[in-house]
Amino acid sequence: MKTITFFNNKGGVGKTSLVYHLAWMYADLGLSIVAADLDPQANLTSMFLDDERLEALWSETGIRQTVYGALRPLLEGTGDVSAPHVEAVAPGLGLVVGDLALSAAEDELSSQWPDCLDRKPRAFRVLSALWRVLAKAANKTEAGLVLVDVGPNLGAFNRAALVTADYVVVPLAPDLYSLQGLRNLGPTLRRWQGEWAERRPRNPVEDLELPEGAMRPIGYIVMQHAVRLDRPVKAYARWMERIPTVYREAVLDEETQAGVTIEKDPNALATLKHYRSLMPLAQEARKPMFQLKSADGAIGGHAKAVQDCYGDFRALARKVAERSGVALP
Repeated sequence: MKTITFFNNKGGVGKTSLVYHLAWMYADLGLSIVAADLDPQANLTSMFLDDERLEALWSETGIRQTVYGALRPLLEGTGDVSAPHVEAVAPGLGLVVGDLALSAAEDELSSQWPDCLDRKPRAFRVLSALWRVLAKAANKTEAGLVLVDVGPNLGAFNRAALVTADYVVVPLAPDLYSLQGLRNLGPTLRRWQGEWAERRPRNPVEDLELPEGAMRPIGYIVMQHAVRLDRPVKAYARWMERIPTVYREAVLDEETQAGVTIEKDPNALATLKHYRSLMPLAQEARKPMFQLKSADGAIGGHAKAVQDCYGDFRALARKVAERSGVALP
């Protein structure tokens, strides 16, 4: 199992939409995949499932068939993590269902982090819990890849979520806030890597498997606000020019290379249009934008946009797979 987490502590950069569309694209390419919603807002889950199905999964009287339901025995001290429910969305595509109740785990994950240094067994069980839930989900569905969506913050829950990550992709928007987010994110990722590397060898539980917690950044994706003639509008051009430098310095901790543009930056995985006209149709049809048909309203100019969208996400999926060592069928 390989895990790729899409993370930026700046919200509104298209992170959840990227996970959703890439999950569908990998399934379309023949890969068995799990999409995991580790954002307490559960936005990814709401893209996949309608309210009626969600109400059944978020049962208040029975077992919650969500990621929180799998964590609950451990958090309440009645047992260890249980096998999660994996919602079958499409052939080869399963969803670990998100849950607003995840926010209740924040304090426990925060308090157990320092206890790892004292070799306390429960600390390692708690901090590896999210990874072990994802591993159970992947084993259950025979999935080789897990795509993880997390919330836009640098708190204790996201630290535990990032410990599950083999690789990290950073979605960005061409604006000041995303650049500042990069400056916060890069040092934080390196600190979390180092702190987990210090804790991991102290695990006293012989049969407890732990994640590596590599959190290797493999690149960024820029979601353009608007496009004219396939070029970003002038208002955003100056921010896009600065992204390669800030990413290299803040996230990779490397020296700047002068004159590198996004088009020539090896760290740039893609620059994607928002496809704003397609998104409402996709939400109504509850399917990815690149699978829209004429019956969904994708006619005329929309039909051409659907084709372009498919090509964009197919190319992105192949590049992410190459960077993360994922073999496509």
